[in-house]
Amino acid sequence: MLSEALSHVLKMHSYLQSRTDVRIRDYPLMRGPEEMTTILLAYVFFSVYVGPRFMVNRKPYSLKKAMVVYNLSMVLLNAYIVYEFLAAGWATTYTWRCDLADTASSPMTFRMIRASWLFYISKFIELLDTVFFVLRKKQSQITFLHVFHHSVMPWSWWWGITLTPAAGMGCFHAMVNSGVHVIMYFYYGLSAAGPRFQKYLWWKKYMTAIQLTQFIMISVHISQYYFMEKCDYQVPMWIHLILMYGVFFFLLFSHFWVQAYIKGNRLPVPKSTPKLNGSAGEPMTAVANGKHLENGNASHHSNGKILMGKVKEV
Repeated sequence: MLSEALSHVLKMHSYLQSRTDVRIRDYPLMRGPEEMTTILLAYVFFSVYVGPRFMVNRKPYSLKKAMVVYNLSMVLLNAYIVYEFLAAGWATTYTWRCDLADTASSPMTFRMIRASWLFYISKFIELLDTVFFVLRKKQSQITFLHVFHHSVMPWSWWWGITLTPAAGMGCFHAMVNSGVHVIMYFYYGLSAAGPRFQKYLWWKKYMTAIQLTQFIMISVHISQYYFMEKCDYQVPMWIHLILMYGVFFFLLFSHFWVQAYIKGNRLPVPKSTPKLNGSAGEPMTAVANGKHLENGNASHHSNGKILMGKVKEV
């Protein structure tokens, strides 16, 4: 039985090797699913087991400077990714309608492949969001949804760019998501920089609207596929998954919008909060996907409950 199972694994590995697009096969973390899967499993293990036990008898780290550098670095990285997506097709040759996955070997095609790979790699860098939570003893913010999102996103993108590295209409959501990350991480960078920057964060209340706009754009763009007379996109499954993703998160964020801004079911933020495990309470916003504004700053009651607030990006 063991030999038979091993045989199936080897056959699957050979199949994946044969299906991997040769134009991206030599990029880091693209030779096969083993490396990236190992990293993501280690991330989950660290997030829910190793990290909390490592910090249990330690005081939380401040990491203020590291968080400022990290957030602003993410602004620059995501801005560059957006620029590359635009320059490689979306602002030059793409129609914004039935753009097929590019199978050519032109310089512009390879530029699009690099942009898609950078977006994929950026999802691994974002795992540091959780590392900051752990080292600052904000374990209550590391929800199932948070870990699920951070681990499944890069895992699913490996499969996407393995088959279609220059994905045409299938990579529009990546460009939009990177654009939203520019705004979000800029906000987090200013917030982490200290109280003197609070006066520049007046636009915090528009964060959820930015999220909703993102999912509307993604859903409207990808849904064109179902109304076109003919669009022979090579991997229709990507179209279906992207539409499901956009609609699901639009509904999720819309529910939050109704609860927070129409029904007013937001708990008030107290003027002062007790210290917990040696760290002072900080302003927090909880999120639908498990992330939190301020990259993990949160106010806790002594009973361990978290104050609910705004939503972060997906």
